[in-house]
This record gives sequence, structure tokens and C-alpha cells, in this order.
Amino acid sequence: MKHSRLYDDHVKRGAAFMEQNGWDVPAHYGHAEAEHAAVRRGVGIMDLSQRGKIRVTGDDRVKWLQSIISNDILPLATGQGICSSALTHKGRMLSYFRVYQLGESLMLEDAGEIGDTTFSVLRKFLLYGTKAKMENCAESWGLLLVSGPRAFDLVKNVFGKDLAALQPLSFVTQEIGGHNALLIRSEETGGHDAEILIPADGLKAAWDSLWAAGAAMGLAPFGAHALETLRMEAGIPKAGPDLNENIVPPEANLEGKAFSLTKGCYPGQEVVARMDTYGSVRRRMVGLVLENAVAPPPGAKLFSGEREVGWISSAVRSPALGKVIAFGFPLRDFTPPGTALSVEINGERKAATVHALPFVKSS
Repeated sequence: MKHSRLYDDHVKRGAAFMEQNGWDVPAHYGHAEAEHAAVRRGVGIMDLSQRGKIRVTGDDRVKWLQSIISNDILPLATGQGICSSALTHKGRMLSYFRVYQLGESLMLEDAGEIGDTTFSVLRKFLLYGTKAKMENCAESWGLLLVSGPRAFDLVKNVFGKDLAALQPLSFVTQEIGGHNALLIRSEETGGHDAEILIPADGLKAAWDSLWAAGAAMGLAPFGAHALETLRMEAGIPKAGPDLNENIVPPEANLEGKAFSLTKGCYPGQEVVARMDTYGSVRRRMVGLVLENAVAPPPGAKLFSGEREVGWISSAVRSPALGKVIAFGFPLRDFTPPGTALSVEINGERKAATVHALPFVKSS
């Protein structure tokens, strides 16, 4: 099992661990709902070092990556980032990630815990003679997430950089513990999110600096369980459970965010363009609120009356709503808010109502 450089720190803070794609990661530190509340009301910190990270270098790095991913990276200036995906030739989502333009290189960060999937997918397109090189940074780089209404204040206090002035997925560079880090205005919980992407040898220095200043601000650690409730309340899908080979990007409401209709050819582009031209998106991701039910497992079937109309991709109990919420992919006729559906859980049908996303708006 792989461990973050901060594993011992998590143990000292009382973390209970879970497995994510071969990594031991903190699930919670005793009370996931309290961690959720700390992020919503103040500031929390999470170790996301298990996320896939790839560095792309070489003279052809932009040209090569541009030709195989779904979004247009040519307009990116140094310090800017964008969401994208890698698709099959049928337009299905193999991975979902962010691309950051560093000037002399590109850095990719998975938006979800999917192991080496993105690296494996992109490596197949790295043909002999292409002047581009991929470095798998999953273990050589670390990643911290600082979230909550006071997150930007904490980052500014510690590192002197004002991320509130940045556009989402933009970043500035900062030396931390002798290592050049990226301070990113991120999108993880629907609120104020800052990421510190740093070589793993500098991860402890960044962590310790944030705790030294954050203790007086009520800084709290949070784990994977709290992040799951936070991101779902915010209506944010992620690679793996929600974005996978069952889905074409327009079905996940990713228009204008993760794919381009004007950049030219890339694998799956014809399928995505045809959907846009003919309005032929067959199903859409929606939010669902379940009454008197436990959280259904991924793949649970959605029904309208006796007709099967889709499936559930993610579900949790929302601390804010006090009810089970879910992401589902019903046929488009069953996507308007207020539509009454049912979910099959353990052989029983439970009522579910389509809810506009996000479930909870950020303050």
C-alpha cells in the first residue's frame, strides 16, 4: 500500500484510513460530519497526494497534448489552467483532469482518485519521434487542499499570495521549503478552495506552515468522507464514479468546461460535435433527493413507474439537507427538477425527486 509523506502526521491526528487505488488515505479523523462543518464554516485541510499527477515536457508538449484531449489548451497563458478529458473514439470518458500551463512544461492533475488511468491512456498516444515526455508524478509530487470561507485568508497569511484575485484553476508559484510549488485556486467543494501542488520532499514543510498559522483560525483536518459530502452538495462530478466510460461529456453537463467544439480533431470529437449539432444528448446528470432511504450503491437502477430510465453514480447522506442525495443519469425526458422517480435499493423501490444542482449554494 502506498503512503503519503504525511502518513505519520495523519496517524498522530487520529485518522482512520481507507484504500483508494492502492493508497492508504484518511477517511476521517473521528467525525466526518464535524469535518464537513469545519470546512463549510471556517477552514479545513486535506491531503490529496494520492491523486494522479503528470508532468509533460518537450518541444511538442502543447501540440501533442492538444491533439489527444477534449479541450483547447492553446489559449492558456502561463499561470492558467483548464478542465479536460481523454475520450474513446466513441466519445466515452476515459479520464477527467485539469491541465496547468507552467510555461516550460504542462502539469496534469486528476479530478478524482483513479490511480494511473490518465497516465496509461495518454501514454498510448506518445508515438516514437514525438518531442514530448511524460513523467508520472503520482508519488514524486504531493497535493494539499485548503477549503472553507477562511481558506484564502490562511494561504495569504502563510505564503503571501492572494488566491481570491485569481480566476478558478489559475495559479501562482511559490517557493516552499526550498521547492517550487503551485498555489492553485481550485474547484473541489464549491466554495473557497486552494490547492498546493508541490514536490513530495516539500510537502511536510507546506503542511507544517499551514498548521502553524491555521491553529489560531480553527484549522481542522478532513478526510475522504467529508470531501465526498462537500463535493456532492456542490454538484461537482468526479472521475471514477460519475465520469467514466458510461458517459459522454455532454451527458455530464460539461459543455463550456471540459470539451471544445471548435479546436479541431481529437479522439471522440465527432461524437461530441454530433450531439451538439443535433441536440441528441440521450441522458443528463441530475441531482436527486431520496426520502426515507439509505444511500444507494453506484449502479442502482432509476425508474419512472415500471420503466427503467437510468442509474445512480454517487450517493451520500447530506449533512446540510439531512437527507440522502445522489447523482443520477436518467433519460432526458426525466431530468427536469421536481420529476418524481424511484431508486431500487436492496430489492425495494425508494422515492427520489430530481433536484437542481448544486444542492447547496456556497456562501
